[in-house]
Amino acid sequence: MARILFLQNDPETPPGLVGQAVAAAGCAAQAILLHQGDSPAVPADAAAHDGLVVLGGPMAAWEDRDYPALSDEVALIRAFAAADKPVLGICLGAQLIARAAGARVYRHDRVEIGFPRLTAAAGAADDPLLGGLGAYHRILQWHEDSFDLPAGATLLMTGTACRHQAFRLGRATYGFQGHFEVDRALAGRWLDCFGEALDRHRPGYRAIAAAEFARYLPAAGRFAATVTERWLRLVAGRPHRA
Repeated sequence: MARILFLQNDPETPPGLVGQAVAAAGCAAQAILLHQGDSPAVPADAAAHDGLVVLGGPMAAWEDRDYPALSDEVALIRAFAAADKPVLGICLGAQLIARAAGARVYRHDRVEIGFPRLTAAAGAADDPLLGGLGAYHRILQWHEDSFDLPAGATLLMTGTACRHQAFRLGRATYGFQGHFEVDRALAGRWLDCFGEALDRHRPGYRAIAAAEFARYLPAAGRFAATVTERWLRLVAGRPHRA
C-alpha cells in the first residue's frame, strides 16, 4: 500500500479531488496542516512515505520569516527528489518545487483568477501524466505569484498571462500552477473566504463565477482524477505509457 503525505499550507486548501483519488486507489494518506500554532513538524526525510503532495496557500513561497515551515517544505521536496520518490505540487506547491530546484519565484505582474485556456506544451505529448489528454485545458487559477522554469525541467503546459503552468523535473517531480484539486463545493467556499481579495483583484468575477464553475469544473475534475491516478502509478513504479 502506497503511503502518501500531503502538506497542507492553509485550512482552506485541502487535498480535495486529489485526496479523493488517493483514497479511491487504496493508498494510506497522511495530511499535515502547517503554519498553525500546534502544527506537527515537517518530516526531516522521505523515509516514511512513498509520495509527496504539496498543496496551495495564500502565502508567498519566500515568506520564511512569517511561515518558517516553508523552508522545511523545501528541504523535504529536495529529499523526495533525491530519493527518486514522486512529488506533486499545486500552486504554492509548484512554486516551492521551483524554489527547491533553484529557480526564481516572484510576484507576477498580474493576479490570475478564473479559467484561462492553457495549452499543452510539446513535452506533454509523451509525458506519463499528461500524454493523450488533449491540447487545451481549463483549470481554476487563483494566484498572484509565478516562477521561472527550473533548470533541466520539461515545460508541460503554458498560459497567455502566466506562461509556466506545469512542468516536470526528473522522473516524477511535477508542479502545476492551477488548482485542479478544487471541486465545486470548495470553489464556492473560496468565494466566501477570499471574497474581499477577489473583489479587489478581479472586480465583478463573483457575478460570473457560478457559470464558469458549472462550465469548466466537471472537465477539470476528470483531469484531476486522471492525473492523480497516473501520478500514483509513478509512486507504484508502474508509469502510464502515453
